[in-house]
Amino acid sequence: MGPVDILEILMKRPFYPNAIIAYRILLTIPVTVATAERSFSKLKLLKSYLRSTMTQERLNGLATIALENDVLEKINYEDVIEDFISRNTRRMTL
Repeated sequence: MGPVDILEILMKRPFYPNAIIAYRILLTIPVTVATAERSFSKLKLLKSYLRSTMTQERLNGLATIALENDVLEKINYEDVIEDFISRNTRRMTL
């Protein structure tokens, strides 16, 4: 019997409403801790690799890229490059 099964049993028997709330909070804590630990682990790797030549702004940018990797994978780089080129071409003609 897993933790989700225990929660389902508690929800079927509403005798202990505070136990249901406490158990739901308890089930969410490991996810939150794992996310924070992963973030600090990535930050530690970045800092140790590029510490001597990196400004705080660059470190923040690299940490954001490392943490939001799933969003980064969805970006179409060709569209970004074309947009960059077209904006710079307009500036040069002005």
